[in-house]
Amino acid sequence: MPRFTFVPLICALALAGCGELGPAKTADDGLIDSKELTTLRAGIWVDPNGCDHWIIDDGLEGYLSARLDRRTGKPVCSGIAPPTQTVGDFKGGGTVIFGDPF
Repeated sequence: MPRFTFVPLICALALAGCGELGPAKTADDGLIDSKELTTLRAGIWVDPNGCDHWIIDDGLEGYLSARLDRRTGKPVCSGIAPPTQTVGDFKGGGTVIFGDPF
């Protein structure tokens, strides 16, 4: 059988996994103190390269996402803090039961 007949099969198998990739990422689906992530306060962590990342700590879990420019999609490197430092009240969403031990 010629090799090129397998290309459509391989493409079909590769695209078969392109459906919805699990639950929505806008809510904390934990068992204790579940919250909408939009209600939690975010701070900014500056990576070693000097670029900003949104950071949220709800006491049991942490969330981190690169801070991107809305128009260009490029990373924001604002210089708001020295590299590897954080600013803002990102621990403000601690859980009711456990709080944040740190």
